[in-house]
Amino acid sequence: MSKKEKPKGINFPHVYIMFLLVMLLVVALSWIVPSGQYERVVDPDTGITKLNTEVFNYVDTEKPIGFMDFFTALHKGVVQSGDIIVMLLFASGALYILEKSGAIAAGIHKLLRIAGGKEKLIIFALLTLFAILGTIGFGEGGIPFIPLAMAVVMGMGYDRITAFATSTIGLAIGFTAGVVNFYTTGVSQSIVGLPIYSGLGFRIISLIVFLAISVIYILRYANKTKADPSKSIVFNEYKEQLENTKTAEYEEEAFTWSRKLALLGLVAVLVGSAFGAIKLGWGMPELSAVYAIYAVFLVIILRLNPSEAAETFGTGAARLLPTGLAIGFARSVMILMDQAQIIDTAVHSLSGLLSNTGSIVTLLVLFVVVIFFNFFVVSGSGKAMILMPIMGPLGKILGINQQVMVVVYQFGDGFTNYLWPTSGGLMAALGMSNVNYADWVKFSLKLFLLLHFAAFILIIIAHYIGLGPA
Repeated sequence: MSKKEKPKGINFPHVYIMFLLVMLLVVALSWIVPSGQYERVVDPDTGITKLNTEVFNYVDTEKPIGFMDFFTALHKGVVQSGDIIVMLLFASGALYILEKSGAIAAGIHKLLRIAGGKEKLIIFALLTLFAILGTIGFGEGGIPFIPLAMAVVMGMGYDRITAFATSTIGLAIGFTAGVVNFYTTGVSQSIVGLPIYSGLGFRIISLIVFLAISVIYILRYANKTKADPSKSIVFNEYKEQLENTKTAEYEEEAFTWSRKLALLGLVAVLVGSAFGAIKLGWGMPELSAVYAIYAVFLVIILRLNPSEAAETFGTGAARLLPTGLAIGFARSVMILMDQAQIIDTAVHSLSGLLSNTGSIVTLLVLFVVVIFFNFFVVSGSGKAMILMPIMGPLGKILGINQQVMVVVYQFGDGFTNYLWPTSGGLMAALGMSNVNYADWVKFSLKLFLLLHFAAFILIIIAHYIGLGPA
């Protein structure tokens, strides 16, 4: 094909504009929704203030939210989210040093050589590798590696859709399972007061379930189209690809001992962060320190120029600054809702609506709400700042574990990041990979429906086994 179509999607306002519009909505609601408040009780053992969901009262407040209140909420939101934002900046800076060093690309090549040319095994290996990247929070961060994986898969004779799915679906299922994904699991658990990365075993099982479904679905399509190219969603291009017998062209990255140690160091960071958060009570400062230590480790083990590495660290951190501001702006919404005192009213009203529906229906409604909300606010961490302060207390009122509420949130958030046209990361990946959005939806819609069905079954299981800690 001499000319490729660019993926098209619905043009929505920037995420910052979306948050400003939501803030305006809060101002409007402050005139409509009556102010209310649950009784607050300080836990004598932990010193943490908790809601007494048995006592709710409507209260009188001064209205309206002032002009300066509206705009100062932006500053307050960023400041109050400072711990989370700084941790994400440190993590992004350190991981960017690893990315620029070529260690991840070299690891991919090594994995392919071990596969020994076995095509199905290579697809499974790449899907698994990208799932691992996704589960540690490589959402948009995994996009730079997609063209490399695509070159390998297409070089084995598969079509562009198979190549794109192998990497992108891996990121999707990994990010959704969120085994050690701070952007969704970590942020959500910190908001509701759970140990960060608790419930690890359940999330690993979920990842395996999602991986099994995805492998079967992708290989079924890959085998079908390779046997009969006319069944390919991108048949015209695929036919040309096969006729030209193009092979994958990519620059080999040497898997040196230093790069091996760099990747082992990343594993140590992930394991250490999970252990520290769960067993040692680490918070954002300690987790930030771990990534700072890892950055220093990379400089030493890879023999990098310290000044150049520092510049790379800053560039990597800068990539996450827009996400950091989105988290702060999301917090601004909560600040205005706090000022209007309508959060507790919303929780009280939702609990009344859902109190007699049964736990399964309640979980389904909340699951669908998160999926729908993700169409407008794609940022996982930013959305958590809005939804979890509502879902957490709601779970307590309805007798649903806080851990289960976190699972509902992360499963509702993750998959549609790779389906909704409002996802900047997806549209960027499609553009970089020369894949049409309509073709992607045609391929992936059934798969995402299957994954959402499996996710909801897992949510029900988590509820009935009392997944803890509560």
